[in-house]
Amino acid sequence: MAATQVVRSEWTKIRSVASTVWTLSLAVVVTIGLGMLISALSANDFKNMSRNDQLSFDPTYISFAGMSLGQLAMIVFGVLVVSNEYSTGMIRTSLAAVPQRGTFLFSKIAVASGLVLVVGLVTSFVTFFLGQAMLGSHKASIGDSGVLRAVIGGGLYMTLIALFSMGVATMLRSPMLSLGILMPFFFLISNILGNVSATKKIGRFLPDQAGSKIMQVVTPIDDDTPYGPWGGLGIMALWVLAAIVGAYVLLKRRDA
Repeated sequence: MAATQVVRSEWTKIRSVASTVWTLSLAVVVTIGLGMLISALSANDFKNMSRNDQLSFDPTYISFAGMSLGQLAMIVFGVLVVSNEYSTGMIRTSLAAVPQRGTFLFSKIAVASGLVLVVGLVTSFVTFFLGQAMLGSHKASIGDSGVLRAVIGGGLYMTLIALFSMGVATMLRSPMLSLGILMPFFFLISNILGNVSATKKIGRFLPDQAGSKIMQVVTPIDDDTPYGPWGGLGIMALWVLAAIVGAYVLLKRRDA
């Protein structure tokens, strides 16, 4: 089967599975809604903040506060895109139709990442503008230094989260096992390692903590992170590359 046909087939699969569409929609709604809520609360609480917190106040980053929950929906999307075929047994039919496993995997990744990139960028810009509207006099402008980079970075971050989840799901082949590892990893383990002083230096190199640096415009006063916004996104991209390479190697070696 030609590569263009495989890409078309993968697009049809994503569109026709209701759970993937709903999950992607949930990621958008949660990211925007929670971002607006926290932006409004932050604006209201600004006068009660300490001097250091006021100096470190990052209106752009605040508007992306919903990303912490929105990324969980994006993880589910990435897992479902891959593991739906394993859970239904359709993977055998797919690999019989496309015996070139590299073509099969990378067509699936290309279609899903293209869709998530578009959705992620739209979500990121809407989140920013609505969040700034909630912040009132404390808002940032899209023309301010570093802001456009942060907003575009928000869309790239969502895309990389989905790609990482796709790689892990391809390696594990089970939706329950994939979600059972990814959800605690991002929602619990990463937060714990990043907030405990003894493990903070390890936590900052995890994919979500490193990648989220791209959405930061104002550097906190006590921040000693050894990389900048693009460096953090680069670290996250390396995690994604490792997951995709692992997925490719195992898909080539294993039976369906």
